[in-house]
Amino acid sequence: MRKSKTQNKPVRVTMMDIAAAAGCSQAAVSFVLNDTPGTRISQQTRDRVLEVARALGYMEKTYTTKASYSGLDNVIGFAVDQLATSPEAIVAIEGARQASWNAGNVLLVTQTLSDPVMEPKAIEALTNGGISALIYMTIYTRQVELPSYVSKLNIPTVLLNCYTADHAFPAVVPSEIAGGQSSTRHLIMHGHHRIATITGEIWMQAAQDRLTGYRRALATADIPFDPELVIEGDWSASAGYAATMKLLALKEPPTAIFCQNDRTAIGCYEALKDAGLRIPQDMSVVGYDDEEISRHLVPPLTTSVLPHLAMGQWAIEHLNPESVPGKRYPIAKLECSLVKRHSVAAPRAEARQILDGAYTSP
Repeated sequence: MRKSKTQNKPVRVTMMDIAAAAGCSQAAVSFVLNDTPGTRISQQTRDRVLEVARALGYMEKTYTTKASYSGLDNVIGFAVDQLATSPEAIVAIEGARQASWNAGNVLLVTQTLSDPVMEPKAIEALTNGGISALIYMTIYTRQVELPSYVSKLNIPTVLLNCYTADHAFPAVVPSEIAGGQSSTRHLIMHGHHRIATITGEIWMQAAQDRLTGYRRALATADIPFDPELVIEGDWSASAGYAATMKLLALKEPPTAIFCQNDRTAIGCYEALKDAGLRIPQDMSVVGYDDEEISRHLVPPLTTSVLPHLAMGQWAIEHLNPESVPGKRYPIAKLECSLVKRHSVAAPRAEARQILDGAYTSP
């Protein structure tokens, strides 16, 4: 790991960091570091990737030694409801894979779609394969009612991005309230007081928690909450565009917008540009999720990292073979750290004048 310039706290190096520094794709980095057979990557590229990986301090054990394991006792099952619809599952699996391989374990993954018939069969297939532990993940952060057969597996089980009402299993989720609070506080620290937020679908816990964090940050700074500045979206770019236009049509528009995911921020960017406004000179924007595209927007988007890589690693580390039946486990909440880029600036007096004439509702 490398250390940040501003503090001694280690910064986790990812394959995307290596790809950017080495001037190649993330796929190429993955093939080189994992020594994937059958790939036609030049020796020059291989050498460059390995050199950059060593210089950045990327998980040396992952690519300098081959994990060894004996028998099926070292096989960990990973059941997730959705794989194809969201990158978060892949990131969490990669975190679990890294932690597993470092300990000489193998990860077997299955998609369940939460299907009441096929999910038990999928997990049964894992257990028939000889898994010695299970990670159970959902894409959307939520409380779940685990089927009875999971409790009867009699193997260590950890819940990832979900939890049960009885807290019968170790569970890890993102610290969404703190993440929403940090995003809003960042805007407040830049001098903004008229701050809007575009939420996701409000029935989802992530949207509720990020909104709670937003309101807490306002309250801490003695800024009155204005429901007019809260627009519900659906996590999509089109919803971000429509919501931003609504905010610009207000009698007193905001000077900053907290978009509760990066796709919403993409639509927000387009709406602001169509309205003739500059980011961040005329309007500051903050996103959430730190998707790959966020660093390529113009200007690059300030956003928060969903800690799914760390959550996957945490899940492996907390598969306790000596878990006590009937014990209640606290829910672990991992930080959604803020990634500061170039989409936030202090509000300017002339920005208010531009906003007042930027958009006229029909």
